[in-house]
Amino acid sequence: MLEVLTDKLQGVFRKLGSHGTITEKDLDEAMREVRIALLEADVNFKVVRRFIASVRERALGADVLQSLTAAQQIISIVNEELIHILGDSHASVAMAPKPPSAIVLVGLKGSGKTTTAAKLALHLRKGGAKPLLVAADPHRVAAAEQLLALGRQLSIPVFGHDGFSRARELAQAALAEARRLGASVLVVDTTGYTQVSEELLADVAELRDNLSPTEILLVVDAMTGQEAVNVAEEFHRVLHITGLIITKMDGDARGGAALSIRAVTGLPVKFIGVGEKVDALEPFHPDRFASRILGMGDVVSLAEKAREAMEGVDVGEIERKVRTQTLDLGDFVAQLQQVRKMGPLTQVLEMIPGFSSLRDQIREEDLDEAQFRRMEAIVYSMTPEERRNPAIIDGSRRRRIARGSGTTPQDVNRLLNQWKEAKKLMQAMAGGRSPRGLRLFG
Repeated sequence: MLEVLTDKLQGVFRKLGSHGTITEKDLDEAMREVRIALLEADVNFKVVRRFIASVRERALGADVLQSLTAAQQIISIVNEELIHILGDSHASVAMAPKPPSAIVLVGLKGSGKTTTAAKLALHLRKGGAKPLLVAADPHRVAAAEQLLALGRQLSIPVFGHDGFSRARELAQAALAEARRLGASVLVVDTTGYTQVSEELLADVAELRDNLSPTEILLVVDAMTGQEAVNVAEEFHRVLHITGLIITKMDGDARGGAALSIRAVTGLPVKFIGVGEKVDALEPFHPDRFASRILGMGDVVSLAEKAREAMEGVDVGEIERKVRTQTLDLGDFVAQLQQVRKMGPLTQVLEMIPGFSSLRDQIREEDLDEAQFRRMEAIVYSMTPEERRNPAIIDGSRRRRIARGSGTTPQDVNRLLNQWKEAKKLMQAMAGGRSPRGLRLFG
């Protein structure tokens, strides 16, 4: 997520920090590099201009340059201005005083709207709501079929558009079905368009008028760059949307739309899509997002993901085993599986403060999902005694484990070495010591 921008900004700040004192010339040079980095990340040029002017004015006006901690103060100002551009505070989803509430998703074809509808329904269910998915795209049968498949996968009911010639009839029937099921919120997937006009959006406008939704959320693709900002302005002009969901933030897109769209449209970003899995939808928090961009991590989101992944796990038993140093390889794999529930490991690591500066030291293959599947296969090919006491694994046992797991003896050796490093870390933690010289990767 915006790794290139993060790396460039960190390079600018490292250069600033290397100066004993910072002159106005140093500040202007740093701001020039920040401007280039933001423009290359596809941030709207007007937004960049206002951002740079504001940072420079605050840095000069508060006598920051005379301070012994000038570099840190400038980073703090940049962080605060980024948060301001992104929307200052988290914008939660509005719900009706009396259920059912209706949330209508709109967007262009290919923006990921149908998948996002299912992701949003799952997110709302985790928050205690009882969702009903509504397929309201009469022009594309595949969209309804996709939504039905996603609904079955998530055990969320889906109401289709079959038999309704008018959007008004569909809206009334969907509300009646929601009341029958006791659903507290409808998540409505509408037609995907190739262009925006009042004539084309007439069906959606009719749905809006008959559902009285608490939210009309535009789903935009981060990979479309500044075009996403233009699309948002057009949809808002016709439908008066209330917020945005930016998808594909995990891709190779430069991602500047996320930094531009609130400032240009005035509309809050409510969620970002960070992967293809149905749980890969995150509420958008401007302060956390700015922190990630600057490479400062996101400890709050990391804790939330960890808490969700550890749901149902006997944490007390894990703590006891760590304290008594009785964790075995079976426990090791179980913990890896809990970490994988938190999402792709690269995304999880990005939330750890300082990880961006270590990224080059970690081999890409060590973060690959296939690597974790190999590790699982190796442990599952061991006997219970070997998992409890890996010291007994000699050459012949390594070869047998490798054959059983479809790996090599070298892979088995690598896992055993990683386990030794993990044990050192846990022993240090249990003893209240600071672990040094550990290599959990490689």
